[in-house]
Amino acid sequence: MPPTDFPAAPLPDAVHRLVKVPEGRIHLVEQGTGPLVLLVHGFPESWYSWRHQLPALAAAGFRAVAIDVRGYGRSSKPGDVEAYRMPAHVADNVGVVHALGERSATIVGHDWGSTIAAGSALLMPDVFTSVALLSVPYAPRNGHRPSNVFSRIGGAEEFYVSYFQSPGRAEAEIEPDVRGWLAGFYAGLSAGLSADTMPSDGEGSLFFVPPGARLRDRFAADPLPAWLSKADLDFYAAEFERTGLSGALNRYRNVDRDWEDLAAWDGAPIIQPSLFIGGELDASTTWMADAIESFPQTLPGLVSSHVLPGCGHWIQQERAADVNRLLTEWLRSPQVRATR
Repeated sequence: MPPTDFPAAPLPDAVHRLVKVPEGRIHLVEQGTGPLVLLVHGFPESWYSWRHQLPALAAAGFRAVAIDVRGYGRSSKPGDVEAYRMPAHVADNVGVVHALGERSATIVGHDWGSTIAAGSALLMPDVFTSVALLSVPYAPRNGHRPSNVFSRIGGAEEFYVSYFQSPGRAEAEIEPDVRGWLAGFYAGLSAGLSADTMPSDGEGSLFFVPPGARLRDRFAADPLPAWLSKADLDFYAAEFERTGLSGALNRYRNVDRDWEDLAAWDGAPIIQPSLFIGGELDASTTWMADAIESFPQTLPGLVSSHVLPGCGHWIQQERAADVNRLLTEWLRSPQVRATR
């Protein structure tokens, strides 16, 4: 069912649809025919963050489908914070695959989407037969409650994940000036502007909030990064001005629930054929370096792993050509083809 209120499509050859899933509806954008590749975005983004991959994957012979994760865009936005725990996102992804008439798919995720993609592959290996993770490497559940870990990071300052966990707090900062906040956040994690590698003491990093301050107080007055046009920023801002930020932020508010829900998978590897692409200047790549080093144990099906020099966090937008090439090569690899 096509959404009737969607603005003029930025990708004229793509098809917008709303599909039913067990707990609501998911908005998706589809292009191409062939084996299904499900693209899952992170925070604070939308299906639009895959605008460079949709036509490239379609041209390579794949059915590329980018979703608005629940709480974003035109997808359902439950009011209950607990509705955003990991099994609900996995169920949405399974529902999308089935609604599209398919039994299985490759899943690709960026940022929080990488964590959701990993969770989907872990919980539903028969549906998600291969998995690509962008920016955030796979780290299996362990015995440490996440909120306790995050509360100890940064010393006297507050780690941004902890800052995001209190309902309404980050919304009060962001929603009065969505466009300005997004511009600062996007620039701050982009290569060549304010991207940093999250210094261990937190001093001066936008990943940490001093007492009584706001996250945006450390945003530099940078120009828009080269990968983000004014029209791109307008698109993202318009989506969040319409929906608010609570649905997006609720992912951070479920880290402990995820830890509880995934207890049966403590330490579990993802055995399907996998791919990792990170950015050299992305804090996720540096502060999770141990997770990358552990890939032989945690991702035994890893086909290839890449860290792109001079690249920040928004990897599929900053380095679209490189990501498109690496994704296509991986999708055509014998290991992934054997799963279809």
